[in-house]
Amino acid sequence: MSMPNSVHIVDYRPEWPARAASTISALREAAPGLFVELEHIGSTAVPGLAAKPVIDLMAAVHDLADAHSHQAALAGVGFRPHDNGMTDRLLYVRAEGRVRSHILHVVTLTSWPTRNQRILRDYLRAHPEEAARYARLKRAIAAAGSAPGEYTQAKTALVQELTDRARAQLGLPPEPVWEKG
Repeated sequence: MSMPNSVHIVDYRPEWPARAASTISALREAAPGLFVELEHIGSTAVPGLAAKPVIDLMAAVHDLADAHSHQAALAGVGFRPHDNGMTDRLLYVRAEGRVRSHILHVVTLTSWPTRNQRILRDYLRAHPEEAARYARLKRAIAAAGSAPGEYTQAKTALVQELTDRARAQLGLPPEPVWEKG
């Protein structure tokens, strides 16, 4: 699958939650009993937030090995394994044509309550002024023609700041936002 050379940020689209819900239903139907939890995460899950038009989902399983035995079922709904160096989860990508449309993060149920992506999503939903600040940064980085890796690196400081604040509100210690091993 080819990666775009630059990041494209679009205005929030009201159909994103419905696309996520439809995909969640398809995943649950394809792999009954696999997912204990399954939610829409990322910028497309925050009403009003500009984002890359990619639906991010996070699923919890009892054991990551459980997902391995469902590879064919996940592939049947378009999700293919993707290794990006994260050691604490499995990652699956779905593409429409050659363009990434969905990312599925599969994590353990024990880690579910403290996942940075879920915590940041909830914080941004509750703090629209911070979501707007994040959107401005994302648009500026994308306008500079940043490649995907550069885009991620350029927004790390703000994502870390917001996630630290969100975790502190929940009584949780700070943790690095990018969990790559």
